[in-house]
Amino acid sequence: MASFKQNRAAEDMKREIYDIMRSLKDPRITGLLSIVKLDLSADYSLARVYISSIEGMEQTKSAVAGLNSAAGYVRREINHRMKLRRSPEIKFIADDSIAQSAEISRILRG
Repeated sequence: MASFKQNRAAEDMKREIYDIMRSLKDPRITGLLSIVKLDLSADYSLARVYISSIEGMEQTKSAVAGLNSAAGYVRREINHRMKLRRSPEIKFIADDSIAQSAEISRILRG
């Protein structure tokens, strides 16, 4: 079970990653990207960031490839902004939950 401190750190990290994502200049990182979930390990050594895009899974995979290539920069920025004792290794993972929820909403509307 995650502690309050770990949950707060995960939410702070999520907010900072959103800000860093907006400043990246990689052409693969475009469109409406959303962080669906951020899993932070108990010892702060690994952060799994689940990314989704409204444009579909192909756009999400392209954006995740760009984000994974910039993971070192993101890790350094997180360490500078949050003043962590140990900066976590960041892995970006493609997730299609936004597209699935849009499809379910379309089906329910009839």
